[in-house]
Amino acid sequence: MPPKEIEPLLGGDSSLYNAKPKKTDKKKIISYAVHVVTLGLLVYLFFFQTPSKAEEAPSLDPSKKKNVIFMVTDGMGPASLSLARSFRQFRDELSIDDILTLDKYLVGSSRTRSSNSLVTDSAAGATAFSCGLKSYNGAIGVTPDKKPCGTILEALKLQGYFTGLVVTTRITDATPAAFSSHVDYRFQEDLIAQHQIGEYPLGRSVDLILGGGRCHFYPSTVPGGCRSDARNFIQEVQESGQWNYVGNREQFDQLESGKNVSLPLLGLLADTDIPYDIDRDSKVYPSLAEQVKVALTALSKATENSDKGFFLLIEGSRIDHAGHHNDPAAQVREVLAYDKAFQEVISFIDETETDTVVISTSDHETGGLVTARQVSENYPDYLWYPEVLLNSKHSGDFLAHKIASFASSASASGKKSSALDKFIRSEILEKDMGIKDYTDAEVDLIKSKAHDVGNLLYVLNNILSLRSQTGWTTHGHSAVDVNIYAYTNSPAIKKKLFSHKAYEGLLGNHENIEIGAFMEAITGVNLEQVTKLVQKTEHSPAKGKEELITEQGIYGDEFHQKIN
Repeated sequence: MPPKEIEPLLGGDSSLYNAKPKKTDKKKIISYAVHVVTLGLLVYLFFFQTPSKAEEAPSLDPSKKKNVIFMVTDGMGPASLSLARSFRQFRDELSIDDILTLDKYLVGSSRTRSSNSLVTDSAAGATAFSCGLKSYNGAIGVTPDKKPCGTILEALKLQGYFTGLVVTTRITDATPAAFSSHVDYRFQEDLIAQHQIGEYPLGRSVDLILGGGRCHFYPSTVPGGCRSDARNFIQEVQESGQWNYVGNREQFDQLESGKNVSLPLLGLLADTDIPYDIDRDSKVYPSLAEQVKVALTALSKATENSDKGFFLLIEGSRIDHAGHHNDPAAQVREVLAYDKAFQEVISFIDETETDTVVISTSDHETGGLVTARQVSENYPDYLWYPEVLLNSKHSGDFLAHKIASFASSASASGKKSSALDKFIRSEILEKDMGIKDYTDAEVDLIKSKAHDVGNLLYVLNNILSLRSQTGWTTHGHSAVDVNIYAYTNSPAIKKKLFSHKAYEGLLGNHENIEIGAFMEAITGVNLEQVTKLVQKTEHSPAKGKEELITEQGIYGDEFHQKIN
């Protein structure tokens, strides 16, 4: 028996040890025995008696009208939740038992390997979800032998569903692309855009698009354009009446939270990626939650008189970028922005009368994030400082560009190097990052990288990570299992959802392809049949570019900049 003074810490009650023994009361013993027997009978009836047919969950009818909402936290691993949860508790002065909306709907975890590596990339990860099969890193809606595979979005569109894509990165980036196009390599974003507007064997398969990525929809002769050909898709689809177009915040607001949407809608709200939430000007760019609100309202309205529902892909895209940049301040804001979008979905499900399910998971983890860091050779202190992240007002990427711009301007105007030194100390470190204990060596390092944005952002993010004691193991992806979250208002879907069996439910630990298989099962579509219909899709890269892949890789934004 543990000592009385520490027993309460182990869950005991100190009053039981300090109270004097009392005489036995026979009446109380008999009363207690009756209560125990009654409780035992109730437990038996509740857990072991066969429920009546009226109490059983109805069987799943794949043909019944339903909405499927699939959400992806690109690059978010379990540690990202720990980071964001603790940050939010500190920022909002919440109790330690306060949790994120996502936390309330955790059902399992997913193994993320691709067909050619234990560490996947977003393209292979998304293809596992969309096609329900493993493929190689870089593959967009194609099999390991580079043949197009039918996606869940295409299959549901052919069944009469309305479909949508909502992201915060380029709409032509890996995750949305894997549901709406078929190319051998993720860098083929010009061709991905072509598929997305409907130029491939199935015609237009997407009814609503919201995100960034105007770049690949118009030519380089137009400011902000980056297509290698002369086509201007934005102009073409508007003139032909194929799509309704929204290209800025003012036009987005005119959608009235989805009440004033005419489908199909092509909403491209940035030339490339929508800025990190920590940097986002709300007067210029809508939040992910705002985009989700528009999509849910518009798709629900479009299907209200139909016997088919809708399929919507939602991606918290830039969690991944914050991981690649090892940027903890941007990371926590991206996770919290996604959590708000997830809450929008939960609210929608609670209000709709249509059977609806949401599944949220990650394609992989990025950065090898841990909420701990050893900052000296001594045995580490058990510390993590969320207040350091709160003091930082911008992402490392934003600040790196700010420094580079000042440095270039200072050089052009002939200002002394002391001006850059003062700018880094007062404007960047103290004002923007909230750091007062910086060293001369850190300032010198920042100055030495002032014209090298790509490396400067890593320097700034490391200075922040060091002080918050946030750890990173890589600028790439990791093979850690990622979480699965889910919720539904349908008893039939819920019954299947909470099965732990492989390829049947999502409870417990699963391969990522089982998530795709689950969506296929609850909707009754046949992806193999769709695969036959997309075989003639143009999907191979232009000559010369495939060789560049083997030389420089295909996994990040750096490659995107080199190849386009």
